[in-house]
Amino acid sequence: MSHWRLETTADGVAWLVIDKTDAAVNSLSREVMEELDGILTGLTRSPPKALIVASNKKGFIAGADIKGFVGIESPDAAYQMIRQGQLVIDKLAALRCVTVAAINGFALGGGLEVALACRYRVAADDPSVTLGFPEVQLGVHPGLGGTVRAVQLAGPIAAMDLMLTGRHIRPKQALQMGLVDKLAPAAQLHEVAREVALHPPPVKTPSLKNRLLNLGLVRPILAGQMRSQVAKRVRPDHYPAPYKLIELWQEYGSSGERAYEAEARSMATLLCTPTSRNLVRVFFLQERLKSAGKSTGEPMKHVHVVGAGVMGGDIATWCAARGLTVTLQDREEKYVAPAMERARKFFEKRYPDQAKRDEALRRLKADVAGAGVPQADLVIEAIFENLDAKRELYARLEPQLKPNAVLATNTSSIVLEQLAEKLAQPERLIGLHFFNPVARMPLVEVIQAANTDAKQIQAGLGFARQIDKLAIPCQSAPGFLVNRVLMPYLSEAVRAAQEGIPLALIDRAAEEFGMPMSPIELADVVGLDVVMSVGKVFFESGAEVPPVLATRYAAKKFGKKTGEGFYVWQDDKPQKPPYTGQSAPDDLQDRLLLPLVNEAVAVLRQRIVEDADLIDAGVIFGAGFAPFRGGPLQYARARGVDAIIARLQELQSVHGERFAPDAGWDLLR
Repeated sequence: MSHWRLETTADGVAWLVIDKTDAAVNSLSREVMEELDGILTGLTRSPPKALIVASNKKGFIAGADIKGFVGIESPDAAYQMIRQGQLVIDKLAALRCVTVAAINGFALGGGLEVALACRYRVAADDPSVTLGFPEVQLGVHPGLGGTVRAVQLAGPIAAMDLMLTGRHIRPKQALQMGLVDKLAPAAQLHEVAREVALHPPPVKTPSLKNRLLNLGLVRPILAGQMRSQVAKRVRPDHYPAPYKLIELWQEYGSSGERAYEAEARSMATLLCTPTSRNLVRVFFLQERLKSAGKSTGEPMKHVHVVGAGVMGGDIATWCAARGLTVTLQDREEKYVAPAMERARKFFEKRYPDQAKRDEALRRLKADVAGAGVPQADLVIEAIFENLDAKRELYARLEPQLKPNAVLATNTSSIVLEQLAEKLAQPERLIGLHFFNPVARMPLVEVIQAANTDAKQIQAGLGFARQIDKLAIPCQSAPGFLVNRVLMPYLSEAVRAAQEGIPLALIDRAAEEFGMPMSPIELADVVGLDVVMSVGKVFFESGAEVPPVLATRYAAKKFGKKTGEGFYVWQDDKPQKPPYTGQSAPDDLQDRLLLPLVNEAVAVLRQRIVEDADLIDAGVIFGAGFAPFRGGPLQYARARGVDAIIARLQELQSVHGERFAPDAGWDLLR
């Protein structure tokens, strides 16, 4: 056996241990499932006194091997694969002996489904343990019996919420829900699992409430409520999986062989949808970005941030939350104090435990004098967008840096060549461009000029991964990748607003395309000051900046950061006017989105980013481009290169030269 080990101890308990060969984590590949099938066939013929399923890695099972999703040609082929997997798990559920899953680390997706097929589940009571069904994030739902067994154990409300959201839960939550039967200290997990195997407690039965909620008369009512909740987040034509999951439960009530069969058919169909294929592609793009940040050097220990505004303060807070010592500098204490207060509130939300909150706050120190600079492994400049001010700051910082320290800028628009021009060692400056809000946006652009030291770039990539961000290397160019492709999108939205198209209609057009954040709201979040700064590249001169933007900028109404921009912001939410039913111009959606796609083609042509896949990854994770469409260039291929060129030419004839197709479209053919 390559991936499983079966041993029976003197007390008659068989231990079935997964340890996938040549893999850091356990996942359910075809080979793993075939090997498990053979083992379970033998155990069916000759069952032990009890069977414990455990892992020899740090986690239990991470789920299905996603590589198996690639290349499936038809729903029938997908069904055959899924149904075979179901039958293997069914053998585990049908064994004529006590079965116990000993859950350490993560039990996700198919891994949790394996555990649910056991009669009992014991989980380590440890922060590293997480359980959940993330399949919806890949455009599908559980397919190895999870849609049935989870509802049977936890009831329809708790189980469906877990599957519909894809969220992870901790052991205590799993115990309360009924997905886990017992918790154990991590060091005693196997001992407690053995005790349960030898002295099994009574099997829990569904509560009266859950039995009532699962009745055929009640399910349509509850399913309608579930659809209403899902509809607040995603549309069925964009993300069909949660709606199909609700249909399954409403029709079959998570009972009987027909429910398993329907689960397999439904998942097989979903696997072959463009949504799922694109989301699987996005998963692999994410893995590529993670691998780009793998560093062989020493991890950063001390980060010094200069500039305690929203971005600088939030970068400092995030670094402290990820375990680094952070010093935060600004001109006076009064500029640092608001950032420290935001950090305190962030840590209060993040850490229920007071001791952990205090520990994180101790790692973040106000440092007006800049005493942390000589000790820092990384110094990040995050002051306002002014070339001379940044150069003056570097002139003071550079002589204080220790020899191997990295100097980085969080500039959103100024090219590195200009910033580094007066440095004694211009090759040491890199860009580390974070996105707002720092705690939620996963991407960091790591910017390099032609003469940037490769070691500094690798250190920047490694730092991004160290603080759990996705890192994408970019060449120095105005706007880099994300802001560059965003600006035509935001600029066109501003022009549409200047034409008198209601803001709600502009936002609705983008939302109907699938953008998680609409352009007017996004402009407020990015900051109208940043839109003005970067947008000068796209508005040919200051006089051409639409008054609807210029007047707000002049009034210092920069958006979310000041409480008002295009929208008034209250409690971190934009107060949008109600939708009046007015119709948007027929070409509005293409006016907004195709300039973004066209600019992504220009980035590809100029090799600002290495290839088309990385451009798609950067625009998805940095700008929130509709993930189910796979990225702007993937969308262009799906819609058709010739069709988009023709549409751009139509828009060009009506709205002007800014819609002229880029010269690089042939690269996508």
